[in-house]
Amino acid sequence: MAYDVGALDATLSAAAGEDGALFAELREVFAESVARQLDLLRRSRCDGNWEMAALRLKGVAASFHAEQLIALADEALDGAPGDPAVLRRIQGFLDDFTAA
Repeated sequence: MAYDVGALDATLSAAAGEDGALFAELREVFAESVARQLDLLRRSRCDGNWEMAALRLKGVAASFHAEQLIALADEALDGAPGDPAVLRRIQGFLDDFTAA
C-alpha cells in the first residue's frame, strides 16, 4: 500500500520556507522520530508500553500534520498490542516517506 506523503512534504515546506537544508533536516528528524516510536512499538511487551509508544507516535504525526500516520497511530491504540498488521502499515508509511 502506498501512502501519500505529499501533504506532509507541504507542511515541511511551509515550515522551512526557502531553506532547503532546513527542509531536509525536518524530514530527517521526522523519519527518525517515527522510526524510534516504531521500534518501541515492536519491542513493547505490555499494554502500557504499546499505548505509550502509540501515543508518542500520534504526537509526532500531529506535530507534522501527517494525517495518515495519525490514523495509523489511532489504529494501534484501538487494536491489540503487538499487532503485526499495524506494525507493517506503519513501516510502509515510513518506507514511503523515506523513499520520496
